[in-house]
Amino acid sequence: MVAFEHPHGLNPPQAQWELPFFDGLHREMAPRLAGWAAKQQVDESDDRAACRDWVQRLGHDGWLRYCVPQAHGGALPALDSRSLVILRETLAFHSPLADFAFAMQGLGSGVITLAGTPAQQAAYLNAVASGQKIAAFALSEPEAGSDVAAMATRATPTPTGWQLNGSKTWISNGDLADFYVVFAKTDPDAGARGISAFIVDARQPGLDSSEHIHVMAPHPLATLRLNGIALGQDAMVGPLHGGFKLAMQTLDIFRASVAAAALGMARRAFAEAVAHAKYRKMFGQTLADFQLTQARLGEMSALIEAAALLTYRAAWLRDCSSTQGAGTPAYTTAAATAKLTATENAQRVIDMALQMFGGRGVQVGQKIESLYRDIRSLRIYEGASEVQLLILGKAALKS
Repeated sequence: MVAFEHPHGLNPPQAQWELPFFDGLHREMAPRLAGWAAKQQVDESDDRAACRDWVQRLGHDGWLRYCVPQAHGGALPALDSRSLVILRETLAFHSPLADFAFAMQGLGSGVITLAGTPAQQAAYLNAVASGQKIAAFALSEPEAGSDVAAMATRATPTPTGWQLNGSKTWISNGDLADFYVVFAKTDPDAGARGISAFIVDARQPGLDSSEHIHVMAPHPLATLRLNGIALGQDAMVGPLHGGFKLAMQTLDIFRASVAAAALGMARRAFAEAVAHAKYRKMFGQTLADFQLTQARLGEMSALIEAAALLTYRAAWLRDCSSTQGAGTPAYTTAAATAKLTATENAQRVIDMALQMFGGRGVQVGQKIESLYRDIRSLRIYEGASEVQLLILGKAALKS
């Protein structure tokens, strides 16, 4: 499969960046990114090789610089949610695998950005921004997904530092990353308050990442086995027992960008459906001439625009309000609303687009077929839809 092959000359829309949620910086960046993306040709038949290729391209041409702060090779003084939204929506429109490669650089290094020592930040963040090092975020376990406090991986003190034992699963960039930010219990009896974060280099003795996980939309995933990994004191990121808060802060920052990725996929499905409707001949006219088709396209458009406004609002809240930034109730609920709405709406839009294509919609190799597989995981990872509903329900009860 070759990414960015547009049989109908499709390109992502640009008008949305004129909305008041964005400023001149974003309006200048968006067309440059769209122009760059349209020129890329990546063979995605091997997902691991393709992700490595994407990281190198994104790093070489400066797009990964938006994943880290300016002090460590980044493009902006701090992580900017609206830039992340523009990048993920545009990349996902073209290639969900390109979006995945970009997003994991930010998510995998986010804890180091938030709480790393100067030495840790110098050792990893510049390399992330240039694409020289691939990052990964190792939180989930076989029996601890949404219930993070149930994790069983242990970090035991030693005279020289820590020893890690346990396993992590569903780890994006597993067996591909150059380093992992691993979360482990440093106080087994303290639940979420007994978790700490550690940097584990991929070549660390005792780390086995060879167990790959194969999913319906190919992505580099693996299970990590941590067998007596010896770490120095300098491997811990942030304060002792501060890992849960750091993990949640990192996920909170990137939650609106997950919504943007879903939005990009929905926009691509919509563009494919519109092009197909204009082209497909049926009963002496085009599919677009039927009122049922027009009504379906109208419904898809409304679902997309509703998700877009919620996504952009969440990103704007984090970036522009000193009292409503990441971690505050206003932003957390806005991000949860955006993630829930965008991913659920995108699933509906892509399903409707596939239906419009008829039999060709389920043919392997068709863009709509791959989008149908790609979108499904976004309703699960980085906070399943059910978790977002709980966040919103609890917030409503506190009001």
